[in-house]
Amino acid sequence: MGYNSRVAPNNDLEQKFHDQCAVFGVYGHAEAANLTYLGLYALQHRGQESSGIVTSDGVTHSIELGMGLVQDIFSPSRIAGLKGNMAIGHNRYSTSGESLLKNAQPLAVDFALGSMAIAHNGNLVNAGLLKDALEAGGSIFRSTMDTEVITHLIATAKSGNFVSRVAEALNQVHGAYSLLLMTEDEIVAVRDPHGFRPLSMGRLDGAYVFASETCAFDLIGAEYVRDIEPGEMVVVSPEGIESFHPFPKKNPAHCVFEFIYFARPDSTVFGDTVYNKRKRMGMELAKEHPVDADLVIAVPDSGVPAALGYAEESQIKYELGLIRNHYIGRTFIEPSQQIRHFGVKIKLNPIRSLIKGKKVIVVDDSIVRGTTCRKIVEMIRNAGAKEVHMRISSPPTTNPCFYGIDTPTKGELIASSKSIEEIRAYLGCETLAYIGMDRMLDIFGPNRNDFCTACFSGNYPVVTPGMNIFQPDLFELAR
Repeated sequence: MGYNSRVAPNNDLEQKFHDQCAVFGVYGHAEAANLTYLGLYALQHRGQESSGIVTSDGVTHSIELGMGLVQDIFSPSRIAGLKGNMAIGHNRYSTSGESLLKNAQPLAVDFALGSMAIAHNGNLVNAGLLKDALEAGGSIFRSTMDTEVITHLIATAKSGNFVSRVAEALNQVHGAYSLLLMTEDEIVAVRDPHGFRPLSMGRLDGAYVFASETCAFDLIGAEYVRDIEPGEMVVVSPEGIESFHPFPKKNPAHCVFEFIYFARPDSTVFGDTVYNKRKRMGMELAKEHPVDADLVIAVPDSGVPAALGYAEESQIKYELGLIRNHYIGRTFIEPSQQIRHFGVKIKLNPIRSLIKGKKVIVVDDSIVRGTTCRKIVEMIRNAGAKEVHMRISSPPTTNPCFYGIDTPTKGELIASSKSIEEIRAYLGCETLAYIGMDRMLDIFGPNRNDFCTACFSGNYPVVTPGMNIFQPDLFELAR
């Protein structure tokens, strides 16, 4: 959602990948704004940088945007000011660009056909090229979001009505997009032809609702109907609901990291239950890489389902060996006296009585740079562990993502240039093993070829100039 190069956070609390955004929408409900607030609350894990809601009463749009968490932005008075029975909302975590209010979404603009608002989950890999061409033709941009490119393409489209303009605009972009667009009296939900990012449709009291994940439907009591199909455009208007497929058909390329880490375990994405798949990954990991140990623990929270699966399959006891502090804000004040590994310690703390003298298997979903994992291993060893064995429920991450995930550059990914043995030595554990690619994909049965695994394989479904796939090795084990 931006044109600038990625600047990865450099602290111990930001050593996971981040999905870019969440979208939520309501059509035809008197409490559209409040329902959208609750939907975004359920989807907070997909973006904590900014949040926004735009509503329509059939004539006028109302908008509220803010930086930070949903619960901190939307007071009762701000929700009360959002009038109408239609709404779209957005939580943002930028993959690029600056963290500023001007980059918050939904993006609302006026153009020749009236008012338009847009909320975007994904990343357009040719946004920079399109922006250059639009600026050469006189367009002026107010943000660094690739989403703004879509609004300009819609505004300059030659087609007649809004839906046709959206189709014309999106036929020019490449990459990942799950979008909600809203005019004064209609909502358009659309996914890119590869279906990189999830987007689901539900019903509530006769109203239509849309969300990045089904856990948002659960909170508001909505019924899940189905997923928006890859390349499908669903239009809800006073005339009813219509479905179109205005794009050339492509091979599916669902982001497998939705199952590994991003989506909430209680969600259903791409037609499958997230929790079940994560647990299966842990079970297959135990079959592929068994180890003699006394207990299995998880790096919470994302490693828990896989750790439970590993423990069940291996018949080794599962324990809550690491306790997570869930009340950490975006910033915190460090003590004046330096505390070793303070960033990790403020988030995680071991239960020494469980770990002391034990051979411990530690299950996590992924390793990015390796710096945080190294500190966790040291923390567990300092708690008295006799042995530490790391097990990772995804293959080695060797390549950056360009489709809506905040990943470091290729050179910063430790697995891009170091062998598993070199990574093990850097982490300081007795053994290290990752699940194999084929074993992981086998979990999805006949749909195993419907996933994007570029972060593991380097095989990108969409390649365009400016992606900068190949970068020098910047990782130094000695740092």
